[in-house]
Amino acid sequence: MAEDTLAPNHHGDHPGFSGLSGLVAAIAFTRGRDGDALLAMRLAELRAGDHLVDVGSGPGVAARRAAALGAEVVAVDPSAMMLRVGRLVNRANRLRYASGAAQSLPVPDGWANVVWSLATVHHWPDLDAALAEIQRVLAPNGRFVAIERHVADGAHGLASHGWTRAQADAFAARCEAFGLSARVSEHADGNRGAALSVVADAPGARRNQVSNP
Repeated sequence: MAEDTLAPNHHGDHPGFSGLSGLVAAIAFTRGRDGDALLAMRLAELRAGDHLVDVGSGPGVAARRAAALGAEVVAVDPSAMMLRVGRLVNRANRLRYASGAAQSLPVPDGWANVVWSLATVHHWPDLDAALAEIQRVLAPNGRFVAIERHVADGAHGLASHGWTRAQADAFAARCEAFGLSARVSEHADGNRGAALSVVADAPGARRNQVSNP
């Protein structure tokens, strides 16, 4: 298999969501996204009072669930359309939307107990820049959770939007290179069935609470 096929960010040249097609996608993304949200909350051991950055939040299904639990949530997305639809449909307390991307997160150093990215790592244009940002914003003993659809080796087109096990293992190795202790797990309960997760912990004695961004 070609090296670029094994890259965890193998769709990093995706043009993004804008215009009419972006609006249609944003509306579609407000439904049927609960599987990854619930899985992420469980893997992150999310609790009331935690500070969460949702990277590539889309319109914010998972962000809304986290805020309802009592977490302080910053939902980050590079698509103005996704943010606009999110603000219209989600009025949750403790949830704010912010323009940004994995490689440029609009929160201070050490602000987040939890960072997660649900079905978006395969679109990141610069893997190392993104992981450096996640390392920057995580508090001591914070946790990063990435979830992707488990796709078959050699899949093409839409069927390849996710990770093979080799791609998940490669992403965990990159997390380790940035000082995060990472592990890969397989799940049956993602948005569209089988999913892969990478859970990566920052070093430190405990999860800290810090000031709002």
